[in-house]
Amino acid sequence: MAKTNLELKVEGMTCDGCVRSVERKLSKVGGVESARVDLAAGKATVEYDDSQAQADQFIAAVEQIGYHASRT
Repeated sequence: MAKTNLELKVEGMTCDGCVRSVERKLSKVGGVESARVDLAAGKATVEYDDSQAQADQFIAAVEQIGYHASRT
């Protein structure tokens, strides 16, 4: 298992509820070890097994719940 860290820019978050929603959604993607969101910085950091998930899956997951995500 190769652990990889990915940082995403997440736009549209306004509160701690948004942070929890994004963290919860990212955590449900297969292979995720951890997902942390920094509201002030507008960034999410995901640690994951790169044999089970890819960056585009995280972007799609965040966008499914109404936020815009892109690689930093």
